[in-house]
Amino acid sequence: MTIAYLVNQYPKVSHSFIRREIEAVAASGLTVHRYAIRSLATELVDEADLRELVQTQFVLDVGPLGLLLTWLWIGLTRPWRFGVALRLALAIGHCSERGRLIHLIYLAEACVLLQWCRRDGVAHIHAHFGTNSTTVAMLVQELGGPSYSFTVHGPEEFDKVQAIALPQKIERAAFVVAVSDFGRSQLCRWCSHDLWDKIQVVRCGVDELFLQQAPLPLPLAPSFVCVGRLCEQKGHLLLIEAAAKLASQGRHFRLVLVGDGPLRAPIEAMIERYGLAEQITITGWASGDEVLRHLLEAQVMVLPSFAEGLPVSLMEALALGRPVISTYVAGIPELVEPDICGWLAPAGALEPLVAAMKSALATPVAELEEMGRRGAERVAQRHSSATEGAKLAALFHRELK
Repeated sequence: MTIAYLVNQYPKVSHSFIRREIEAVAASGLTVHRYAIRSLATELVDEADLRELVQTQFVLDVGPLGLLLTWLWIGLTRPWRFGVALRLALAIGHCSERGRLIHLIYLAEACVLLQWCRRDGVAHIHAHFGTNSTTVAMLVQELGGPSYSFTVHGPEEFDKVQAIALPQKIERAAFVVAVSDFGRSQLCRWCSHDLWDKIQVVRCGVDELFLQQAPLPLPLAPSFVCVGRLCEQKGHLLLIEAAAKLASQGRHFRLVLVGDGPLRAPIEAMIERYGLAEQITITGWASGDEVLRHLLEAQVMVLPSFAEGLPVSLMEALALGRPVISTYVAGIPELVEPDICGWLAPAGALEPLVAAMKSALATPVAELEEMGRRGAERVAQRHSSATEGAKLAALFHRELK
């Protein structure tokens, strides 16, 4: 049986969890085609992502003329189905923040994907993220194409439920995946009770690169690492404030920020203003091997997120035996148990974050290692990409019977 994955941007530096999931689903015996709306080839640094790039087809590569010609062809050869899809695109576009014109472009993208699905024998589309990729998948179905399902991560989908037509997408989907119990609860808010059974929890996972690492002792030097895109929701600016406060109290430590993004310049300016250039390093985008190395070189992972789904970087750190500091946001408390495998602080609160980091610095290395060991056990039990991918594959097989 053949399915397709659809993502707005894929492969992408921060989407290694999708790559792992596809590999696990393919291992179940399904043939998987990779479709994406647009390419981010210039940002890729990981060899595994570069291999995925070769296997991925990009809708916008057909160009404006290709979109227009395919739109006209589907309109002429499937007038009734095209009319149904057009009405839906205009209806949800009217309520969206992006408007009807953009949704007409989504319909053109759906026309291209419909032809690809017919050519490739695709029986089902699975979209990641409940935003525009799922809109396109839903329009493909309305055009007479295959059924669809989608994975919701948050927080973006929950910030603009009506604007992205999330209730309509849930109603029309074969099933919907949440990456945490918290995420499932939010989806249940936006559909009738008789649809709750179609909302399944399949957690993001880590693979053998992290799960099968031999336990390594923590470094003796006090050190933190933060892995994540440099953007507003990850809380980096608050983290720099906390680091400055610790430094002003005479605490000695290193902090490595692994990632890049739109907030890099403000973060660098804040580091300069507080005189922390000797203590804080920004690496830029990193490959999977480089992320692993940075995690192993730190005592504790810290990610003071303001908004999240459930960060894969926390799973990776715990899998490597590194305790974590994070926040009481979304699915994070389902993974991080305070005083067992890390610390949690209220999102956006400076003093509790400082207190958590200070506590980590004061904890003996042997105790940190024990916390890391307990965290690794939790990840192995709940976040194996092979196990979670098999759960998702079972849902596909059920749908395709």
